[in-house]
Amino acid sequence: MTTIPKITLGQNGPLVSKLGLGCMRMSSVWGGPVNDEAESIATIQMALDNGINFLNTGDFYGAGHNELLVGKAVKGRRDDAFISVKFGAIFHNGQWLGLDLRPMAIKNFINYSLVRLGIETIDLYQPCRMDNSVPIEDIIGTVADLIKEGKVRHLGVSEITADQLRKANSVYPVSALEIGYSLADRQIESQLLPTAKELGISVVAFANTAEGLLTGDMKAPLPANDYHTHFSRFQGENLVKNLEKVEVLKQMAKDKGATPTQLAIAWVNAQGDHIMPLVSMSRRTRLPENTEAMGITFTPEEINTLNTEFAPGAIVGSTYLQR
Repeated sequence: MTTIPKITLGQNGPLVSKLGLGCMRMSSVWGGPVNDEAESIATIQMALDNGINFLNTGDFYGAGHNELLVGKAVKGRRDDAFISVKFGAIFHNGQWLGLDLRPMAIKNFINYSLVRLGIETIDLYQPCRMDNSVPIEDIIGTVADLIKEGKVRHLGVSEITADQLRKANSVYPVSALEIGYSLADRQIESQLLPTAKELGISVVAFANTAEGLLTGDMKAPLPANDYHTHFSRFQGENLVKNLEKVEVLKQMAKDKGATPTQLAIAWVNAQGDHIMPLVSMSRRTRLPENTEAMGITFTPEEINTLNTEFAPGAIVGSTYLQR
């Protein structure tokens, strides 16, 4: 497999792999089926064997199931893994209820996470998003206290605005910003990405294939029970128009002897030395393709073609990434 380069997380932070492993889909998502646990654990361990040490989970993924899974995978090799945990989302019976970002709740959440993961310290701890229900100073200040206690090593944030990022970083240095970013979702380029770069904050970019739109496998119309149909991007004529754009990516992939998914990951990777593609995988068979994407480069003409065809706004309709 391709050798995975390392990047420094934040300013003077730890070295982590420039490709991250998203573990969410190893657990039941939105009430869906649970993947084969042995295969999921084997996938994490193979990723570690091949130099992917950044593991991303959340305490609400599968109501703690995901953390238990990661804990089993890293048992006996804790030093090989850099574990990123999101907190704050509240679910009941698979339904989203909202956020709980009170300091008291955060102090409760982390103790459960440490037990489930079977570790003493979480490498990167971050609120999954913010909704103004609790002052940013209180949220970030609580994580800063956990860092002083030795329960957390580095502060992360996720799915926030440029102003919120500045405020959070003024309370305590932010090492990483986790945010959705792809050829199809470029709205963060106007304010959030420049702010992160200015402040020396690394970007952990998820949803590189835009919820499957850029894989080249999607066909219109989608089945009525497909969860994508909740979002206007995947509905009716919007999906037809968006898939026409994807044909450009498919043709370029064919010309380069790659897959559309690989080019989607490679494009995100090419956006900066401080940007890490975070790719969800739950099967070992996905590792070679996604790892090899990190070795793909583009000519200036190819980059220009992609940036023109997928200019901000070129993909019509909204998704959950646009709030």
